[in-house]
Amino acid sequence: MSSIELYSAEVCPFAQRTRIVLMEKGLEFTVTEIDLAHKPDWFAHVSPYGKVPVLVQGDVRVYESTIINEYLEEAFPEPALMPGSPALRAAARMWIDFCNTRFIPLFYKLLLEQDEKVQIELNEKVAGELIFAEREGFAALTGDGPYWLGEQCSLVDITWYPFFERFGVMKHYRGMAIPTECKRLNEWFAVMQQRESVKATGHTTDYYIERYTKYADGSADGVTAREMRDALASVQHGSVHEGDEVE
Repeated sequence: MSSIELYSAEVCPFAQRTRIVLMEKGLEFTVTEIDLAHKPDWFAHVSPYGKVPVLVQGDVRVYESTIINEYLEEAFPEPALMPGSPALRAAARMWIDFCNTRFIPLFYKLLLEQDEKVQIELNEKVAGELIFAEREGFAALTGDGPYWLGEQCSLVDITWYPFFERFGVMKHYRGMAIPTECKRLNEWFAVMQQRESVKATGHTTDYYIERYTKYADGSADGVTAREMRDALASVQHGSVHEGDEVE
């Protein structure tokens, strides 16, 4: 088996997704840390988008965290991070897509927004998406289990978790907290925090507050920030590229 190399950045939630998957799979890998504020010239040959994460295994090169994680699930099927049932697999993909195309664009829109009136409106929209996810997705699928799909941690949990870890940034800069109505999501977040893969890849709220300052004050000018400003005019149908978190 060819060795696995991951191009990553500690602050990036998308890269954290893939680090968690690699650890959950028990795979050995090396990490090349990319300074997103001063990316080396050679990185453009590794990542066509100039972003992390990128996974390289022999002749295989994969970028975009959702695709990387699907690749890892197929290449290393044990332990499984997707259910065997076709219906549950479809549900998993739907809620991964919901996170990527509905929740995350609003998350960044709120963080970047400087107008206080608009911040209040976006705060309500983010809360609405989380309440929808709680009622229509999480609570409907889990039964008595603590995770999105029940008793076992899956790619759905790993897709969502890094943004919950960064919710302290929202509370600090935008007064946004996970709604109290989202009882199951709050309980799930506490369970996820105890996983060894999460402990190994996570950071404190203070760490994120310091590193997201430029997003919060509107001065961020990296690739992702520029894309957000261009692409989020219609956030309900927007999507977000990944991996250039801090400039």
